[in-house]
Amino acid sequence: MGLKEKLHNIKEKNKDKKWLPAFSAIHTFLYTPNETTHSGGHVRAADDLKRTMNMVVLALVPCLIFGMFNTGFQHYAALGEAVEFLSWDAFLIGLIKIIPLVIVSYVVGLGVEFIFAIIKGHEVEEGYLVTGMLVPLIVPVDIPLWMLAVAVIFGVVIGKEVFGGTGMNILNPALTIRAFLFFAYPTWMSGDKVWVHGAVAKAGTPDAISGETVLGSLAQGNELAYSVSDMFFGFIPGSVGETSTFLILLAGLFLIFTKIGSWRIMLSSVIGALVMGLLFNGVVSSGWITESSKFYALMNTEFWHHLLIGGFAFGVVFMATDPVTASQTNKGKWIYGFLIGFISIMIRVFNPAYPEGVMLAILLMNVFAPTIDHYVVQGNVKRRLKRLKAKTA
Repeated sequence: MGLKEKLHNIKEKNKDKKWLPAFSAIHTFLYTPNETTHSGGHVRAADDLKRTMNMVVLALVPCLIFGMFNTGFQHYAALGEAVEFLSWDAFLIGLIKIIPLVIVSYVVGLGVEFIFAIIKGHEVEEGYLVTGMLVPLIVPVDIPLWMLAVAVIFGVVIGKEVFGGTGMNILNPALTIRAFLFFAYPTWMSGDKVWVHGAVAKAGTPDAISGETVLGSLAQGNELAYSVSDMFFGFIPGSVGETSTFLILLAGLFLIFTKIGSWRIMLSSVIGALVMGLLFNGVVSSGWITESSKFYALMNTEFWHHLLIGGFAFGVVFMATDPVTASQTNKGKWIYGFLIGFISIMIRVFNPAYPEGVMLAILLMNVFAPTIDHYVVQGNVKRRLKRLKAKTA
């Protein structure tokens, strides 16, 4: 008898136990459950929710590893010390700073999931497998671990469990966690210092280092200090996993190929961002905004540069495409994605205190996604009724 069969027998003998959901989660993490459907109208496939979530985590791993190197590289660059990007010195700092974030995110988040599963007596839901990896990649590298733990508890309980758990939530849990951090601890999410390891500790000393993001710098009216190549490949300060547009692009193609991510949402979001960027560039070209305006620097940024800076690409690929909180109809996905891109750049320009708008844009459209789908469906129904009346007339 193999290990899988032994675990299944233990599960069957203890199916009435209170702690069974916790055991089942461990049992099915690597093994497909033995219970299969033999009849009825069901869609049969080789994957399940857990396997789908694992594929998304797999797509996030390159961003995580790159973020470890970049964390150390940005630290030494801010100190004025020369270090190779792909060096052990850079990687070690990133490893020491990022792994605790990953551990706290998973331990706290899955702990809450296990507690709710045991209380409710249902299986542990797999949705947090992706959220647990997303969270460390979208927060400042030096954020206190207790602060992250509090935000994770809030995001899992308020953002998901109160709605009924995985598949029932109306807001993306990872963005709910980040939104909580932004409103509860705004000084840690404002776009300066803490995005580079050691910047907070060094602040106020003769050897203080700057750690603000590209968007934070532009919001202050400064010129763009990085090349297009640096921004595309990710050699810039920022959240752990959000800097490399190149790796995010590859991850997006992988998710499209595996039919997990919606290419309609990704493409329409990019179109929406480009349209908004072009409008702002047109306003600057017309002379309506002068260089003395606090909005000038971001308005004057090349419209396509907006795709390379900040968390826009990461948000579009990994969060806007969340199948639970996004629009479900094909036409609705085009509308949903376009508005995310359009609103993201609008918030980015008009809210210089917090120049990253993709988080708020996605959360806003999460709320309106059901409404979009409702009117798309109603529009289809009306067109069909009109054709039916024309045929019977």
